[in-house]
Amino acid sequence: SGGQKKRVSLASALITPSNVLILDEPTNHLDDETIEWLEEFLNKFNGALVMVTHDRFFLDNITNRIFELHDGKLYSYTGNYSSFLEKKAERLERENADERKRKSLIKKELAWIKRGVKARGTKQKARIERFEDLKSKKHITEDPKLNIDIKSSRIGKKVININNISKNFENKIIIRNFSYNILNNDRIGVIGPNGCGKSTLMNILSGKIQPDSGSVDMGETVRIGYYRQETPSMNLNQRVIEYIKDTSGYINTESGEKINASAILENFLFDPSVQWTPLEKLSGGERRRLYLLKVLMGYPNLLLLDEPTNDLDIETLTILEDYLQNFTGAVVAVSHDRYFLDKIVNKIFAFEGGGKISQYTSNYSYFRQMQKEKQSKLSKTGDRKAPVKKVHLQGREKKLKFTYKEQLEFSKIDDIIENLENVISKKEHEIEEASSDYILLEKLTAEKNELDKKLDKEINRWTYLNELNEKIQQNNK
Repeated sequence: SGGQKKRVSLASALITPSNVLILDEPTNHLDDETIEWLEEFLNKFNGALVMVTHDRFFLDNITNRIFELHDGKLYSYTGNYSSFLEKKAERLERENADERKRKSLIKKELAWIKRGVKARGTKQKARIERFEDLKSKKHITEDPKLNIDIKSSRIGKKVININNISKNFENKIIIRNFSYNILNNDRIGVIGPNGCGKSTLMNILSGKIQPDSGSVDMGETVRIGYYRQETPSMNLNQRVIEYIKDTSGYINTESGEKINASAILENFLFDPSVQWTPLEKLSGGERRRLYLLKVLMGYPNLLLLDEPTNDLDIETLTILEDYLQNFTGAVVAVSHDRYFLDKIVNKIFAFEGGGKISQYTSNYSYFRQMQKEKQSKLSKTGDRKAPVKKVHLQGREKKLKFTYKEQLEFSKIDDIIENLENVISKKEHEIEEASSDYILLEKLTAEKNELDKKLDKEINRWTYLNELNEKIQQNNK
């Protein structure tokens, strides 16, 4: 698999005697266990390490200095990724303050010049020169932001029912007797070692391949958007805008607008000067971003994402994560990016060997914590030969418990929902009262829609916390 090839290449670099390691996206295509091993290796490495990576957990755990390349300048920050975010915010605040001061000075100097002061003396000449210098200084411009504003299709209650499916390849069991009914608000993360069958599962869900036994029943309203790990072959002589127009010349946005292909591309950071560029001139990350746009232009309500974070920059990832959190449909994502999984998913499908896929209602960090605790307990009982991947099958069940944050959230969420319901009720009364004032009515309706979204989000969270609480109660009996 792609991940296995990457491990061979990485092993070749690591076993070469050196005092400087240069790694370009070392965690791409690696499974979570290999990434954790690599973190441990690099933290013990007696030399200098320079790496390019978008893996934010990895950056946090490994680095003690961050270089940011932006707009032709290289900025240096001491500390890890979390520290970088704080220090960058401080730098931007200082730059914005300097920019406000520069604009204020220009305004004053321009007023002085407009009064018609003659530039005869040395002071006057110096002042005019200062004005010209202030004007010529490069001012701060807002970087364009990726804007994912694409309408999704309505989704019904039935999404995909997976009924006891199995799949073998060359006498190797990949998936064995797996069943699950995907719900229309599910956020599922699929994890497991390289080559275990994660992409095979995604291909079965998308209908690209069929299971050897069992069935996959899809709901009538389901529209799948499948973002594959390997970008489908492109005609590299084709131009950017032609590639998009092959799907459609326009899209409908969530805000109700209809925009053309050129505007769509600008939203995805392909400005007009790039839109007539042949695809062969694009970087790997730009091609992945263009491919993501093509997938979303199909108005999907079920997103199948196979390693979506590979080759995307951190800013694009952050915006994609925000989009997925508010996506009105189901998401199934294969990913090694622990930060991404923690932010997006509320369920885990874990490949645990022998074709077994286990289901967990949790984010990635809580799942991994449970696995490590099980393995630790297994080691203490003397069963040191048991592999990590089979802990769920062989180890004794560790008592589940809420994290401190979850416990606090669980204790307050009923009150939060009740308060939201009360506010919505008041807002509905205000809407009735304002039935003849169309401007006010539009404003109140928009406010109510936002409150409804918040309520839906809290109810989904309430469901997750209560399911987790039930499991805790059962396991602790």
